[in-house]
Amino acid sequence: MTESNSPLVLLDVADGVATITLNNPAERNTLTAPLVAEIVAIMDRVESDSAIGAIVVTGAAPAFCAGANLGNLQTSTAESLGNIYEGFLRIARSELPTIAAVNGAAVGAGMNLALGCDVRVAARRARFDTRFLQIGIHPGGGHTWMLRRIAGPQTTMATVIFGEIVDGSEAERLGIVHRCVEDDQLMSVAHAMAARAAAAPRALVIETKKTIKAMADVSEHPDAVARELTPQLWSTRQPFFEERIKALQSQISSKKS
Repeated sequence: MTESNSPLVLLDVADGVATITLNNPAERNTLTAPLVAEIVAIMDRVESDSAIGAIVVTGAAPAFCAGANLGNLQTSTAESLGNIYEGFLRIARSELPTIAAVNGAAVGAGMNLALGCDVRVAARRARFDTRFLQIGIHPGGGHTWMLRRIAGPQTTMATVIFGEIVDGSEAERLGIVHRCVEDDQLMSVAHAMAARAAAAPRALVIETKKTIKAMADVSEHPDAVARELTPQLWSTRQPFFEERIKALQSQISSKKS
């Protein structure tokens, strides 16, 4: 189903995947207070729907998200910046798996929106542009932390300090994105990836995402084994595990007969 919740954000739900599209192309989908409010409302709605198991975030062409509204920045306070940050932080906090389908320019806070997702898939025409220093402002919203963890210190320095702007192919080479695809394949590839996650038991996906995030603080293999043991045992006691084991056994039996 496709729903137009407002002029600023669109929501499409299919195959257990919620596709959220920033829909203000005339302003290159910049983050404004009204747009952020709608992102937050849609995220609340998506996460409360047990039929939805994954999220894809994209922008109405030609841009993915060209950052925060510059007028808002010129009159910013800590509170107003925090309100704008919520546009990408709300998605970054989601328990559900998230994919950024970067179809065009991802600039400043718009790049934060992409970095805050679990996986990034980029069109060749995508552009990743930190731009903070170029407009005379310090990076914000956890930009340097996210980028450094994803792509390492050298890429972070090259893009943030030295102003390198990278397209989809270069972003893939640098590890900023998981995969670069042809422009016209972006949404189908992102949807297919998200649908595979949505096809798994929702509670299991949520628990596994928690584990992957928690592993950032685990340095030794035995500690990782111990960390996974409790949720793995939990999963073997769940109805979905019994159902899937029975289905698998049935498939094996039918092949033998």
